[in-house]
Amino acid sequence: MSMMNWSMVGAGLGGILASAALWYCCRVLLRRRASIQDKVVLITGASSGLGEACAKVFHQHGCQVILAGRNVERLNAVKQALVSLETKAKCLHVPAVMKMDLEDVSALQQLAQQAVGLFGKVDIVINNAGISYRGCIEDTSVQVDQKLMTVNYFGHIALIKGLLPSMVSQNSGHIVGISSVQGKMSIPYRSAYSASKHALQAFFDCLRAELADTNIQVSMISPGYIRTNLSTNAVRGDGSAYGLMDKTTESGMTPEAVAERVLQCVLRGQPDVVISPLHHRLAIILRAVAPSLFFAIMARRARKQRTDYKKAE
Repeated sequence: MSMMNWSMVGAGLGGILASAALWYCCRVLLRRRASIQDKVVLITGASSGLGEACAKVFHQHGCQVILAGRNVERLNAVKQALVSLETKAKCLHVPAVMKMDLEDVSALQQLAQQAVGLFGKVDIVINNAGISYRGCIEDTSVQVDQKLMTVNYFGHIALIKGLLPSMVSQNSGHIVGISSVQGKMSIPYRSAYSASKHALQAFFDCLRAELADTNIQVSMISPGYIRTNLSTNAVRGDGSAYGLMDKTTESGMTPEAVAERVLQCVLRGQPDVVISPLHHRLAIILRAVAPSLFFAIMARRARKQRTDYKKAE
């Protein structure tokens, strides 16, 4: 092919990309921000961390929040903290508390129906609850892999399937998944966690496509490190508690900052949001466009960290 023909191809592709970029920018600018006043919002893992921060920000915006989690005592403490905010804003609802264990998958269908029954509907569900993991694959029992998949994947999809009939019936709703940057690219010694988040990402991609002709929106949010107890509460390969605060977690984003981005995602109807530093975003791109280089970098990282994780076992 001649140089002139290559130039014509390049110019054509450039024009297509420029048009696509212009269309996307116009769509973002013209997108109407949704109103969430009085919407019923079910938040899993609402007893601490990002779930608690999301409960606060949605409560402050006038939503009827359902706090779901395993620790009812802690959920009630969060409820009381939210109720105390009523003097600072108008039209705030008293939150509801619901005990919910995502590991008990068989109970989630009924719990979903109970959640709908509290206020007659669930407009928004934020699938936030989860568990993390640290360990070498060769030293990790299959039972740990199963636990991570149950809590981080099967539990969420069981809850979603329990809520879907109500949303389909009312032809409205918003399903939000809290994944991780590690759901878009894996890093060493996080195999069980990354696998569960990859599975959730794939499920949400299918769900979004299948619900495209309805008024039910589907959003996946992939944060980087958040300053919560996720690493402290993580499990090791033998199922024991990790019990340590990673330096990356300790220096991560605040739950409040991420919760605000979750709120903006819902208001704007964004389908896929990555909340992380630039180098995380570049790594995701590198995994797609130059996988061999990405694999080499991860192999180097694995060799560097292997001694630490073998000692931890």
